[in-house]
Amino acid sequence: MNEQQALDAELVRKCLAGQPRFYEPLVRAYEPVAQRVALGMLGDADAARDAVQQTFIKAYAALDRFDLERSFRPWLLQILRNQCRDELRRRKAGFQVRRIDTVLTQRLPAEGGPDRARRRSEAREILWEGLGRISVDHREVLVLKEIQGLSYGEIAQATGVPEGTVASRLFHARRALKEALEAMGVEYP
Repeated sequence: MNEQQALDAELVRKCLAGQPRFYEPLVRAYEPVAQRVALGMLGDADAARDAVQQTFIKAYAALDRFDLERSFRPWLLQILRNQCRDELRRRKAGFQVRRIDTVLTQRLPAEGGPDRARRRSEAREILWEGLGRISVDHREVLVLKEIQGLSYGEIAQATGVPEGTVASRLFHARRALKEALEAMGVEYP
């Protein structure tokens, strides 16, 4: 068990012992990650905030089912994944592309010159539209791996599928995104 897991387990133990104020550090620690994952899955900042809020409420209610020997982040992301999938099912329209000025700029190539912000914004829009054209399963593993940087093991734990399935989905997700972008007329490396 690493240091972060031990700290998280101790905070959960204190919450379970009737000290709910110790849930706040868990929320502060994992809210940014949860927000980025929800945004990647839902494509809508408001819906992502709602999903994250509901996830933390559900996680708190389920703390007694958390395995203290495991990592908190994948467990929380599994709850978030289910919350986002429920939201997508409710929408029935699927992923809705909207203007998103968030963390994806960190993953896009830095370009110099006066048009840098405009080009990066356009690139984000194209990426989100491409993500919106692939399946939820593919979008999910891409967001968890490429945007969040989770390991195959963490993704497997968060999604409830074996690591081999994660690897396969990631391979197919990258190919599907490439095809979606190419269909949009975007050259993809």
